[in-house]
Amino acid sequence: MIVMEQIGKRERRHSDQNVMLRQIETGRLYEDATDIVPCPYTYEETDVPLAEEAEVQESDLKGALEELGVRL
Repeated sequence: MIVMEQIGKRERRHSDQNVMLRQIETGRLYEDATDIVPCPYTYEETDVPLAEEAEVQESDLKGALEELGVRL
């Protein structure tokens, strides 16, 4: 379901299912959408999951630096 919250003179929309929103008029995808009130656009949920940030370990960073020739 698309969740909408009003912040001053703006409306913010996001999915409670952790999926991208599609702006119907343009087809563009958004993680969340913030528009002026009244909002001139309409949105729908997609089946595209939000990108999860990869957890980077210190050992991964050290290995990548060593591959580039950096000595620690």
